Amino acid sequence: MMPITIGQRPDHGFDEPLGLLSDCHRRIEHFLRVLLAIARQTSGGPLTPGQRADLETALTYFATAAPRHTADEEESLFPRLRESSAPAAARALDMVTALERDHDAAGRHHAAVDALARRWIARSSLDSIEARALHGHLESLHAIYEQHIGVEDRELFPTAAQLLSPSQMREIGREMAARRVRPTGSSSAPS
Repeated sequence: MMPITIGQRPDHGFDEPLGLLSDCHRRIEHFLRVLLAIARQTSGGPLTPGQRADLETALTYFATAAPRHTADEEESLFPRLRESSAPAAARALDMVTALERDHDAAGRHHAAVDALARRWIARSSLDSIEARALHGHLESLHAIYEQHIGVEDRELFPTAAQLLSPSQMREIGREMAARRVRPTGSSSAPS
């Protein structure tokens, strides 16, 4: 398996926003596997320099890129699906409601993971209660994402590709790109 790095160029560009969202899912899965592996290997014990670096990279990803991905869906894709009057839109809207709940639940788990993992980095270890809590939050995230990503990749994105016009797709892509413009005016790689 090739490593994934923050800022790595995805397979799709902003001209293919649904593909870009799916690319982001691969990074979410990757960085969640990294977090789970480190938690399982160490049980909250001391981190090797490599584990510490991998942990920090994954935390940075989930603190920066993942919220943009959620905004891409909730502020760009989902509203356009809500505007559709096509019969297939009703099923898509049922999915959207559940997916938004997933975003909220994942956000709470990510906040807990971030706090525990940063404490781990600062103190070089977690006590057994903290280590079990971290593992529990990570397992909850794994369960949420496994189902959530499956619904989006296999059902919602193909439906959106049928329902949304090329001009709507271009608008979504432009909005996604705008979320990644750095304050200096340069763009970062899609996330």
